[in-house]
Amino acid sequence: MGSITAVAEAAGVSTPTVVRMAKKLGFTGHPELQAALRTELEATISTPITRHDRWARDAPDTHILNRFADAFSENLLGTLSAIVPETFNAVASLIADPERDIYLVGGRITRPIAEYFFTHLQVIRTGTSLLAAGSSTWPHHVLNMGPGDVLVAFDIRRYENDLLRLAEMTAARGATLVLFTDSWGSPAAKLADHAFYSRSEAPSAWDSSVVTLFIVEALIGAIQDENWQHTHDRMNALEDLFDQTKLFRKFV
Repeated sequence: MGSITAVAEAAGVSTPTVVRMAKKLGFTGHPELQAALRTELEATISTPITRHDRWARDAPDTHILNRFADAFSENLLGTLSAIVPETFNAVASLIADPERDIYLVGGRITRPIAEYFFTHLQVIRTGTSLLAAGSSTWPHHVLNMGPGDVLVAFDIRRYENDLLRLAEMTAARGATLVLFTDSWGSPAAKLADHAFYSRSEAPSAWDSSVVTLFIVEALIGAIQDENWQHTHDRMNALEDLFDQTKLFRKFV
């Protein structure tokens, strides 16, 4: 964000080289590139109040249901266009592999999605753990991680320092990191073996988790199909346990 001279000196090039780089990226020059960077940084660290004010300023004169529907449709189509099917398939196979232990963790906002994913994986397979909300116990789980194990982490803006440290410890143990983040990208993305970048803009003070949940549900469907007979047997056994506890009402 410094002057063009400072950028050139830091990179060890001439100022005309900086100008040429900016133009190759599609900008008229360094000032326009710098303005775009500033806008992107502001979006990454923006607070809910800032996001609300931005949407309220430019909100179209339609019902809020329609505004949300339009935003979600754009988010979903934009995210799907960037997902490589091979990456999705690789993640599904990783999590379905019974030889691997799976750990899941979410942040302040995304923890319910991690819990949702965990609840389904508990039915599908063994060897699945949900990390507690408090990070003080996370090292206990990292202690059990090793090559072949998988950490599924959720981290959206404003990115959490504890999740970055967890990703660093996980990488040091040789475990695989699957990251769910937003279009700006969590700092933990540089450590991820696989990452899903979901668009999350909404006409609200809060980012949307709709697309992230969509990917999670699609993964659940793919994972259960990887070893369907095993999953089928576990579901039957679970239903027997539900009958014993009388957790659900029966109408027949």
